[in-house]
Order: sequence, then C-alpha cells, then structure tokens
Amino acid sequence: MSGAGGARRAVFAVSSAGEARRRAAVPVGLSSASVWPQPVGAAFAMAAELGYDGVELMVWADPVSQDVRAVARLAEKHGVPVLSVHAPCLLITQRVWSADPEVRLDRAVSAAVELGAPTVVVHPPFRWQRRYAENFPRIVDRLEERDGVRVAVENMFPMRPLGRRRPLSVSGFRPSPDPTDVGYANYTLDLSHCAAAHVDALELAKRMGGGLAHVHLADGTGAPVDEHLVPGRGTQPCAELCEELALGDFDGAVVLEVNTRKARDRAERARMLAESLAFARRHLARP
Repeated sequence: MSGAGGARRAVFAVSSAGEARRRAAVPVGLSSASVWPQPVGAAFAMAAELGYDGVELMVWADPVSQDVRAVARLAEKHGVPVLSVHAPCLLITQRVWSADPEVRLDRAVSAAVELGAPTVVVHPPFRWQRRYAENFPRIVDRLEERDGVRVAVENMFPMRPLGRRRPLSVSGFRPSPDPTDVGYANYTLDLSHCAAAHVDALELAKRMGGGLAHVHLADGTGAPVDEHLVPGRGTQPCAELCEELALGDFDGAVVLEVNTRKARDRAERARMLAESLAFARRHLARP
C-alpha cells in the first residue's frame, strides 16, 4: 500500500530487516466452500493440483465434511493439511452436529485438534441466539484455553432478507457484525464481508491489530450481497492488505474463499482458483 509520494504506511507491526528475511512464507489455503457445489474431497484434490498449502474445512451439509476421520484420510491421500476449520454457523448449517451452537463450536475446536489445524473460524452469534450470545465471549475464551486453538471470530455484514433491496437497519448479529465491537483474542478478516458491509478493510485490520489471526481473501464490489469474487476483480484492497501482512509480523494463514459456483466445468473452476492463488502468492511475498 502506498501513501503520499509512494511511501509505505505500515498497518501492522514490522520486524527488523534481518527478522523479516527469516520469517516463513504466509501459508495460502483453499476453503472447501470454494468448490461448492462439489464435495469436500474435490477441494483437497484441487488444492493438491494447484499447489495450495492446505485446506480450510467448511463444515456443512456434505456428510464427509462432518466426519473428522474421513477428512483426515483425504488430507493424507492428497498430501494437503487442514489449516483451519470453519465451524458450522451458517443459516443452512444450524442443525449440523447439533442444534446447540455452543456444541457445534466445541466440536469444531475438537475437530481442529484432531486434524492438527491451529485455527477455528466462527461467526458472531445470530440475534435470536440470546443465551449463546450472552455467553459467547466466555465460550471462546474457554475453548482457546482448553485446547490451545485460535478461535478467530469473523467480521460479518448486515443481513438482507429475500426480496428486500436494502439490508435491515437492525443487525442480524448480536451485538453487531463487527467482532471488534466486543473484543476477542483472535479475529478472522473477510474482505468480501467488508465489501458487503461497506467497511474499510484496512481500518478493520488496524482495529484487529495483533489479534488478526486469519484472513478470508476474496473481492467484492460493495453490492449488499456476499460476492466472494476472485481477488482483483472487485474494489477491495486485497493486494494492499496482503502486502501489509507480508511486511508485518502476521503469523496466521490466508485462505481463498472464492465463489466458483457459476464455473461451467472443472477446468474453469481450476482457472479461477489458480488465478486466486497466483494473486495471493504475488502480494504475500515477504521481503
């Protein structure tokens, strides 16, 4: 990212030049949601074929995604590790594993431990999940302390009911779609969600500070929907954020969560995900 006169403006803590040279490359993963409607096995195959560093397991209706042992076999078969587990907290996954959101999050953390993944991604509670929402910060703290896994709470966006052109003025999340309004030890920053919420992604990253543990890299145009475009095809500062992560002390993973459901065939999906990976590698290259 450039400021006046082209000078770099650091968003995150920056190591000395010597330390920067010794830092490992930022791992780049592929979300299994990026191959939807294909099953989770297709994500591992695609990640191995294209050279991703790992996979983020989205736990949802696909029965294999709910079976930790089956996922472990896929990781071993393709030689691709699980970098993170996305807890089943979407509207369509409210009964995956359990109807109780606390149980679902607990199982996601246990799955991450079994799979060797250091991070679990979770959304803020929905507004109607009153008891869960009241206890959510304590639940997150307890699970992190118990298992040593980062439970990284993700920024969301105002929900828009079907048939409604504008988002509701009242958030669908309690207390808000922005997890920094509460304050957690670890966060996931999703750039597509920033676009839908009209939130400055770089400013949000600064608010997250050293708690920024995980990134969902995808683009958006500012439409009031979750677009998850190939990075570089929208208006979000995808390149700038990646360059700042590389410049600073970020030690998490960047996961491509790209919508490819309109791909006409596997070859087109592979091209979209290869373009996404190349973008991430180019802008995450450390000095």
